[in-house]
Amino acid sequence: MTAGRVERDEVAAQPVVRVGAPTERRNPDSVDLDLMSTRDVLTVINEADRRVPAAVAAVLDEIAETVDLAVAALQGGHRVHYFGAGTSGRLGVLDAAELAPTFNSPRHWFCAHLAGGPEAMWRAVEDAEDDDRGGGAEAVECVRPGDLVVGLAASGRTPYVLGALRASRAQGASTVLLCANPEAEAASSVDVFIGVDTGPEVITGSTRMKAGTAQKLVLNTFSTAVMVRLGRVYSNLMIDMVATNAKLRGRMISILIEATGCPEEICRAALQEADGDLKTALVALVSGAEVAAARAALARSADQVRGALALLAS
Repeated sequence: MTAGRVERDEVAAQPVVRVGAPTERRNPDSVDLDLMSTRDVLTVINEADRRVPAAVAAVLDEIAETVDLAVAALQGGHRVHYFGAGTSGRLGVLDAAELAPTFNSPRHWFCAHLAGGPEAMWRAVEDAEDDDRGGGAEAVECVRPGDLVVGLAASGRTPYVLGALRASRAQGASTVLLCANPEAEAASSVDVFIGVDTGPEVITGSTRMKAGTAQKLVLNTFSTAVMVRLGRVYSNLMIDMVATNAKLRGRMISILIEATGCPEEICRAALQEADGDLKTALVALVSGAEVAAARAALARSADQVRGALALLAS
């Protein structure tokens, strides 16, 4: 038998699954996409993308429920996990990676797990997303009772993700499935189901498009709301940011000016006296208290600005 024949036989022997999710259906608005002008291609994509925010708006109740679960988990000393594959998994990694520099959240709060491991961020790892046992084993290794586990799967059926969700639930964690398939069978096997109805993709099956955009919006909405609920935002200002460059150090001064109405030189002096701690400087300026008192009030109020200000006012 020739080498070519062996390779063809091996390919023919590999398992095949035909997915019936909405993301795999053909979009009637783009059937002639390859015959269109560049401008018309862009118009079709843009028109399709406009559907995404409305689809996300339709699941805000489910997102809110997920936010409450995450806040309870983190306040209880537990963690939030993202399990995903392909585009969905990469978006989970991105969301988790951005929280520490934006909100100074402890790095262990959000843990992202990607089918195929770190290498899968840059290229597809063969059959990784089909490994339900691998997803389950990874969950057993790191998920603990009281954690929240969010599965990310555009189709709602990715074996790696569902395996992780099943194992996580058995471990005593709360589970959420975020997908672009409102009809996903796994909806009944999780605590919260977020099925965003984005419909068929402009490029059939290319879930990096509308489905991916919807997942990015949901994850941004979810994790930002969690940080707000945990007191890492004052008004609409990032008071827990990490100032790692000149622009961000300047933003800290701007935040103090916006939040307090004090002149720049007063804000600079307060920040310096607070050893660069934005929250302490903010509480001191708003309350009129000494820096030491502001720092003590924050410690007594679980590092919450509103709580610290209430303590100092009482």
